[in-house]
Amino acid sequence: MHTLCLDIGGTKIAAGLADPSGDLVHTAKRRTPAAEGAEAVWDVVAAMIADALHAAGGAVGGVGIASAGPIDRHRGTVSPINIASWRGFPVRDRVSAVVPGVPVELGGDGVCMALGEHWLGAGRGARFLLGMVVSTGVGGGLVLDGAPYPGRTGNAGHVGHVVVDEDGAQCACGGRGCVESIASGPSMVRWACDNGWCAPRGAGAKELAGAAAAGDTVALAAFRRGATALAAMIASVGAVCDLDLVVIGGGVAKSGRLLFDPLRAALSDYARLDFLAGLRVAPAQLGGTAGLVGAARLVGLG
Repeated sequence: MHTLCLDIGGTKIAAGLADPSGDLVHTAKRRTPAAEGAEAVWDVVAAMIADALHAAGGAVGGVGIASAGPIDRHRGTVSPINIASWRGFPVRDRVSAVVPGVPVELGGDGVCMALGEHWLGAGRGARFLLGMVVSTGVGGGLVLDGAPYPGRTGNAGHVGHVVVDEDGAQCACGGRGCVESIASGPSMVRWACDNGWCAPRGAGAKELAGAAAAGDTVALAAFRRGATALAAMIASVGAVCDLDLVVIGGGVAKSGRLLFDPLRAALSDYARLDFLAGLRVAPAQLGGTAGLVGAARLVGLG
């Protein structure tokens, strides 16, 4: 029987059906009405559940939910930073009411991304894995000793808010000097514009990468700066968790060598402990479906 999986974020909501091997036999996505009320967002989720149930013939074996956080996995609630109307929203109970009689598992989107890559993507075979998304934000999740590690509340691995510059700029979380405030796509673009890059109107990380690939010195410096911040964070988390692999996906990671070459170079400077010598960094393989695959895996492990 298929597993229904959901991936709820501030930009899009995705739904899928996964077979027991993790292959997605049905997927759909819609824009998240993040600026609207809580029930407007829920209506989109409910409609996507109904469509997926129809595609499954009316029955599924369980539901896995990946959600932007913070989450509270004990209460089954979510408070995504980028969905302002969902504060303590009881998403697990709401889904259970629509799909009764089957297990419903909730995980953070970072944990689900890491779990999906560990199961079917670039993380296969790794025992101690950090999965990361570097995009409009920097998120992450941990798979330790082969199992997802949600932590006390479900938010372990939220590495975008590791502090890498104690005198740095204020982050959206309220802290200062977080890696997200340096290495996210918008942060790199903002720094480049402040330092002389003549950005096209509405430019984002894709345009910054194009300029860097063409040899623009400020754009290249922005990528080096972001990559160095990521390397400092990875070295720290690697030392704490004794990692053997970091898998990085998201829009900024699509820049390929522009990000990975300076990141690996900086990591070799930061990660000097003997037990970190084998720590590898690799691009993600599952793209935008990693969260759905990981959400399905949550049900299998639950």
